Amino acid sequence: MYPLTGRPGVDLPDGLLEIPGARGGTEQARWFRDHHGELRNAGAARVYGLSAQSASYQRELAHRLRLPYPLIPDPRLTLAATPGLPTFTKAGMTLYERITLIVTEGRIEHVFHPIPAPSTHANEVLRWLNRARSGR
Repeated sequence: MYPLTGRPGVDLPDGLLEIPGARGGTEQARWFRDHHGELRNAGAARVYGLSAQSASYQRELAHRLRLPYPLIPDPRLTLAATPGLPTFTKAGMTLYERITLIVTEGRIEHVFHPIPAPSTHANEVLRWLNRARSGR
């Protein structure tokens, strides 16, 4: 899950980039795109992105970045309620905090949160998957 991604030439909401972990959604999406095969080989059956942005926004991003995995729009933050996923409000918008969940057979197996450095976080996910696959 990620707060939001920007569009070229469109300003982000005021104060958003001051929040630790809010910057870096596009870079993180690109890393997951570029290393999608490695993640799958390390044991990830599926990869998804989730944010509070609209379906049209998510479609534009997936097309622009040529993502091999689906982005799930959740503008009403429906998924935040049940497992208590962390959110924040800035500039009148409620958004997901950046968090990565490893889900196995419908059960949350591991949670990465907080994620203050999204551009390097994806490497943590790959290392965790490789360790879990090797049984360490």
